[in-house]
Amino acid sequence: MSFPRYPKYKPSGVEWLGDVPEGWEVRPLKAVSTHNDDVLDETTAPDTEIAYVDISSVDGVNGITAKEAMPFSAAPSRARRQVRHGDVIVSTVRTYLRAIARIRKPEDNLVVSTGFAVVRPRDALAPDFLGNVLSASYFVEQVIARSTGVSYPAINASELVGIPIPVPPKGEQVEIAEFLDRETAKIDGLVAEQRRLMELLKEKRQAVISHAVTKGLNPRAPMKPSGIEWLGDVPEHWEVVPVSYHYSVQLGKMLDAAKITGEHLRPYLRVFDVQWGIINTEELPEMDFDEDARSKFRLNPGDLLVNEGGSYPGRSAIWSGAIGECYYQKALHRMRPHRPQEDTTRFLYYVMSLAADQGVFVAGGNETTIEHLPAEKLRRYRFAFPPAKEQLAIAAFLDAELAKFDTLTAEAQRAIDLLQERRTALISAAVTGQIDVRDPSLNVRKPGGSVPA
Repeated sequence: MSFPRYPKYKPSGVEWLGDVPEGWEVRPLKAVSTHNDDVLDETTAPDTEIAYVDISSVDGVNGITAKEAMPFSAAPSRARRQVRHGDVIVSTVRTYLRAIARIRKPEDNLVVSTGFAVVRPRDALAPDFLGNVLSASYFVEQVIARSTGVSYPAINASELVGIPIPVPPKGEQVEIAEFLDRETAKIDGLVAEQRRLMELLKEKRQAVISHAVTKGLNPRAPMKPSGIEWLGDVPEHWEVVPVSYHYSVQLGKMLDAAKITGEHLRPYLRVFDVQWGIINTEELPEMDFDEDARSKFRLNPGDLLVNEGGSYPGRSAIWSGAIGECYYQKALHRMRPHRPQEDTTRFLYYVMSLAADQGVFVAGGNETTIEHLPAEKLRRYRFAFPPAKEQLAIAAFLDAELAKFDTLTAEAQRAIDLLQERRTALISAAVTGQIDVRDPSLNVRKPGGSVPA
């Protein structure tokens, strides 16, 4: 069904806002609110415990997602803005993040970053209506448009509160807020269902990989202990040996700034360019590779590239030969089978995926305790290797099965994107008067009813 509209509209006087319902006002935000009223005093006792919220702990849909408890003495200098029930916090830095949240029944010691404008409604505004107005796409887009700076766009709080907002009669504000709370809750529930589905698909995906690369495709194959806890039992005829028995492991070329200009410039891959199953070949940097270096570090189609350092040791992808000549820098390992007729990196890629998921490459299962996967350590890891024919069959099976999971995951993500677009559009339409929430059809709770379309 279509949403009901107000019977009469009038020009708002603001080009990007358009027409608003008769009886509504359009006023600068500062005319109906105050901002940054309360600041934590510098004389606060050092041992005073605060709950601190920074920009990264807020998003436009979920509001405040995290708080950090700390004594005032340990708090950053930006931990100064105090808030109270009914306030709305709007990020004035990195405004593209759309970090906006309503403050509801906060702890007495809740403090937010000075990177937020704390907007407090006057009597003319219902707090819940204010929260929806400031998260509406029209308002957020104005905040972003008025921000200055490229890498760190920001807006002055005084500029932010000068943005015009629609102001309906107080009773309608309450009706609009109740309508939006009800309808966005339905949408949020549907989004949560899709996110749960994606998590289940991810778990199932890893289970399929785990079973295929440790048990094979023949359910009747006799098994034997692998001697490796995360592998468990493996088919009796599989070989459990160090990686070095089957693969050479070669670390990439050290980046030397003095040799970035030279006679033999060639493109090379960085850690950033190698994600799980994907290798970026766009706008690659170049470095000097002389004849010996070209012989040592040139990539061949089928080579497996493995992240040696950074945030995800073991992350892997297969080089397909997407560009004719390419090399790789230190912090990436190249794994190449000694006998290509006996081993395929397509199978090894899935083994690496399972090993990384099991925390094999992370000391003590804690990613923060290790930063590197040295070549010698990688060579010593023991994996289970089936005969070549089985490796190819397992890789082909997983290629086909995981493509199905990827399709379902993409569909779930598309559903989430559409729901979130609908949520944003619904808020903007309601707070600008494109929906008449006074219509009884929107407020009668019908059993089994759905969100109007």
